[in-house]
Amino acid sequence: MTLQQLRYMVKIVEYGSITEAARQLYITQPSLSNALKDLEKELGIEIFYRTAKGITLTVDGAEFLSYSRQVMEQAELLEQRYKGKRPSRQQCSISTQHYAFCVNAFVELVKKSCSEEYEFTLRETRTYDIIQDVGNMRSEIGILYLNAFNKGVLTKILKENRLSFHPLFEARPHVFVSSNNPLAAKSLVTLEDLEDYPCLSFEQGEYNSFYFSEEILSTVYHKKSIHVSDRATLFNLLIGLNGYTICTGVLSTDLNGNEIVSVPLASDEKMLIGWIVNSKAALSAAAREYIDHLKAFVLQYGFEILS
Repeated sequence: MTLQQLRYMVKIVEYGSITEAARQLYITQPSLSNALKDLEKELGIEIFYRTAKGITLTVDGAEFLSYSRQVMEQAELLEQRYKGKRPSRQQCSISTQHYAFCVNAFVELVKKSCSEEYEFTLRETRTYDIIQDVGNMRSEIGILYLNAFNKGVLTKILKENRLSFHPLFEARPHVFVSSNNPLAAKSLVTLEDLEDYPCLSFEQGEYNSFYFSEEILSTVYHKKSIHVSDRATLFNLLIGLNGYTICTGVLSTDLNGNEIVSVPLASDEKMLIGWIVNSKAALSAAAREYIDHLKAFVLQYGFEILS
């Protein structure tokens, strides 16, 4: 087993494809495939499942990847100490539902990075894709919520993908509306108050089940519904169409200005927001720093940290 083989495997996971990893490494695909096969043969395990749709890590592969990253970090420290080698670029990938505080934490991670070079990725994406990203080690951390309605289904899926959920904070549902919306002046809104306004939500693509919805109370019927794929579009439509979306209530004026306000929604529901990680993986230093920044922002917004 060599450090080169470990680097090869990490690149394959990073790009989710042997073909793309080979291109990035400037070697041929057959050479990379053979190196991977030699490593699997030497270890006596299968690292990747190979299907027509691509490759995914096996249980053994996820565990081996975690150890490999630790070995590579230690090897790099030795080279820096005794060979004067420059630190390699810092890397970290996060997949999340569409939360402003996740962007706040990401901004702090980048601003306070001590690395001269880095490659960070923030994916605001669909709930199912978050689970897949972390399960396949494409992202180290995923951010999503559980509640009484979706907890049973999502917990089962997380377990099947060898993922663990770590609670961050609990929130009551709120609605985001334009500051010019008549509801913006209310101290509390009801579902009846919202009936004549367009309801905006994030579409979930192929896995468009109520259980994967980012918005709590997803089974409630709305006379006017609009589905979008990104947060900027949703906020523009909140303002342009006087619409609303149901959310945690955590709103960053630093990033989003003062044109949108958060109003509590009359409901007994609760959202448990947390992060998911691969149970077999050890988090990088950057990922641990990101979690610290998450906690710091949640505290700033007045929530109690649960873990």
